[in-house]
Amino acid sequence: MALAAKILLIIASIGLIIVVLLQSGKSAGLSGAIGGGAEQLMGKQKARGIDALLNKLTVVFATLFMIFSILLGYFLKSGA
Repeated sequence: MALAAKILLIIASIGLIIVVLLQSGKSAGLSGAIGGGAEQLMGKQKARGIDALLNKLTVVFATLFMIFSILLGYFLKSGA
């Protein structure tokens, strides 16, 4: 069970890193480089939709990361 928690924690952490890097910051970051062409083709509304989706995904991955970290700590402490 601890092995499954470790694997899920790694997946959640990689997903969290990717989603955070894709978000646009003050200097438009990686999201501006990737979505820049799409923003010109589809307008500003599409870019806000992508940012909203990335924000939701960040919350999901952060929640999963916390849950799997707590579960892994519990499994390692109990010796399971």
